[in-house]
Amino acid sequence: MTHPAKSTADDLYRLIANEEDARVCTDIAEDACHEVPRNFFLILGSLFLTKLGDLLISPKTVLAWLLGAVGASHLVAWLVPIREAGSLIPQMIIGAWVRRKPVRKWFWVGGSFGQAVSVAGMAASVWFLEGTPAGLGVLAALVTFSLARGFCSVAMKDVQGKCIPRTRRGRLSGLATTLGGAVTAVLAIVLFQGQDDPTMLFYGILLLLAAGLWVVAGVLFSGIEELPGETGGGGNALATAVENLALLKTDAHFRHFVVTRALLLCSALASPYLVVLAQQNDSTGWLLGSFLLASSLASSVSATVWGWMADRSSRQVIILGAAIASAVCLLVGGLNVGAGAALTSPWFYPLAFFILSIAHAGVRLGRKTYLVDMAGGNKRTDYTSVSNTVIGVLLLVTGGLSALASLISPGAVIIMLGLMGAAGTVSGLRLRELE
Repeated sequence: MTHPAKSTADDLYRLIANEEDARVCTDIAEDACHEVPRNFFLILGSLFLTKLGDLLISPKTVLAWLLGAVGASHLVAWLVPIREAGSLIPQMIIGAWVRRKPVRKWFWVGGSFGQAVSVAGMAASVWFLEGTPAGLGVLAALVTFSLARGFCSVAMKDVQGKCIPRTRRGRLSGLATTLGGAVTAVLAIVLFQGQDDPTMLFYGILLLLAAGLWVVAGVLFSGIEELPGETGGGGNALATAVENLALLKTDAHFRHFVVTRALLLCSALASPYLVVLAQQNDSTGWLLGSFLLASSLASSVSATVWGWMADRSSRQVIILGAAIASAVCLLVGGLNVGAGAALTSPWFYPLAFFILSIAHAGVRLGRKTYLVDMAGGNKRTDYTSVSNTVIGVLLLVTGGLSALASLISPGAVIIMLGLMGAAGTVSGLRLRELE
């Protein structure tokens, strides 16, 4: 007799798959095929909750605003570099460790719980500390958050590869992103409507709410039926990845791509400074809500368009995204340095942030597609590991330079990043068009 819950999962999965035979299992084990509908919704629920949590504690919006609220805006430059580099750099070591284990879902569960504890640590920092100590507490918690995130990133790829058919993985991630963005938009309106100046208690509760999302996500993920997989090759992953750094010397096309990607870090690094500038003019809660709304809407409204364009030419997407990001940075930075306090429209910075977020989505999708199209097989894996490691290190270096420039003014940092983006646009123009 079929269990009612399993039957419901099968029906819903068939509806999402939109095919008569929803279980297309050509690239996963036959035994795993029977658990696909149930695993699909458990992974979907976990991804939805973590993407919602990501938006609620985004370093580009909420954490940048939070550091300003506790009097530590001078530390904003480190938010994005720590968040991204902490996940990217250790992945070579994490990957070697994870792939020694036949069942990998527990790494994701542990990573999810680790992120929950880290976010709770951020809440404790803003509750019990203020000024620079509070900001340093948030950054320390963000370091552990990013390391835990690295385990989730590596484990998710393996678990999805064993539990979800290839032709269903894209819609799984896309559905989770869409749902997460939609719910965040609703929460932004509900939580921040009519907020004059949020208290530390409000920020703490917001962070604890996000921490709870990772706890529930970990519980859901633990219910996935994952068959044991291969464990060979994991021990040599680090040594192989280090050897692959030689690609930067021997492969000119790849080296040019990495340089371009490094210059286009501007689209991610500039976002928190727009939040800081807006907060200096108006610290009311609805303005923070408008940034959350802009962040959640930007990727959803632009993802389909960027994806269609990338299928035609990922190089053109990189160039266009870079040009838009650079123009926004130079405009905002120039106006801030030139006009200063005269730039008081409450809608200016959220609008600029929305456009910059759209540009960043294009840059991100374009460079991911370009890398996938540039090589295949093991070479694609080598390209990914090397470029992620290099970019992780450069993020920390650029974060340090941004922190120094912020001593002059946030506007000066944005101008510097805009010039980086302009150089990235020129470098993108010199990339080879892929067939």
